[in-house]
Amino acid sequence: MTGRTAVAAVALLVGVLAACKTGTKTSATTSALPSGAIPVASVPLAPPQPIPPPPPLGPASVPSSFADLAQRSDSSVVFVKTLQERSIIGRRRVVGEGLGTAFVFDPNGLILTNNHVIEGASEIRVTVAKRELPATVVGRDPPTDVAVLRVEAKGLDHVPFGDSDAVRVGDWVVAIGNPFGLSHTVSAGIISAKGRTNQDVRGLDESGYYDFLQTDASINPGNSGGPLLDVSGRVVGINTAIRAQANSIGFAVPINMVKELLPRLLKDGRIRRSAIGVHVAPVQAEDMARLKLNDDTGALVRVIVPGGPADRAGLQPDDVIVQLGADPIVSPERLRWVASLAGVGSETTLRVIRAGRTFDLRIRLNELPEGALRAPEPMPGP
Repeated sequence: MTGRTAVAAVALLVGVLAACKTGTKTSATTSALPSGAIPVASVPLAPPQPIPPPPPLGPASVPSSFADLAQRSDSSVVFVKTLQERSIIGRRRVVGEGLGTAFVFDPNGLILTNNHVIEGASEIRVTVAKRELPATVVGRDPPTDVAVLRVEAKGLDHVPFGDSDAVRVGDWVVAIGNPFGLSHTVSAGIISAKGRTNQDVRGLDESGYYDFLQTDASINPGNSGGPLLDVSGRVVGINTAIRAQANSIGFAVPINMVKELLPRLLKDGRIRRSAIGVHVAPVQAEDMARLKLNDDTGALVRVIVPGGPADRAGLQPDDVIVQLGADPIVSPERLRWVASLAGVGSETTLRVIRAGRTFDLRIRLNELPEGALRAPEPMPGP
């Protein structure tokens, strides 16, 4: 992840900050392990290995044309039109219209788009396979800006999912959408960066979950919800946001994030999130010596929510969480995402470093109530 700031606290559970328990010292209050902790043997650091020289550059692999890819994928891209209505003196009147993009990912009528494209809509109509059809909402998740729609149609052309973890900065990508209502517009560019957060894309809801792909493929209003494709025509992201007043800086939700949500959205229509009951921050350079850390990976515990799972398990401020279950935790954002999908009521293991000692704790996760995702105000540094 990128976009770290020294004082950026990331919310992992609802709780009014004033009601939260904080450390009274600027370092871990004690190195004693909590009851139930399972010590983990320290592994000596391997000596640094020499960096091999880069392989020689081969011939340029710039595609001669994206025409075949665009022709193959275009019929799966959907034009979305929404109506917003409200009651005025007992009568319902249209007060707004919205335009956006979506794409078919299942030939039996399932479509993906952004939640903000259809939010508040009283009517959703999509143009797919040259037919305008009514669409219904199957499920949506505002914190990730993802929505699933359904139309009553079978045998639709669809685009396959790719692997957003596998794409590299510098890889070619293609965006197809309806910018400013100009239907089926194709633009090409590269992946400019990965792991962009709301620190990089200003104006987003801070309660959301962000791990954007950044691209210089042209994305404009109306592209929202459309596919970002790799050179094989597989979806690696959902085009979502742009950097205001910037030239060709767009952001897409990684498709691997969407793939984790889809089974729950299709089954329940929403995401029921879990939480461990802490607020965390990035590990800064000045924390490493103070807390006897070998590197700056992990999530530094800043606040323990009283009575929550972390409190019951014995976590303390200044503990550093480096693993949740089988998932390594490299940043606060990663912890927040993994914990949110670990499962309400599930029991799992936290791997923690406290004053240079590593241990495991069993922890049972609570539910994160809806509407309680917002991060607390940034806390002062230690």
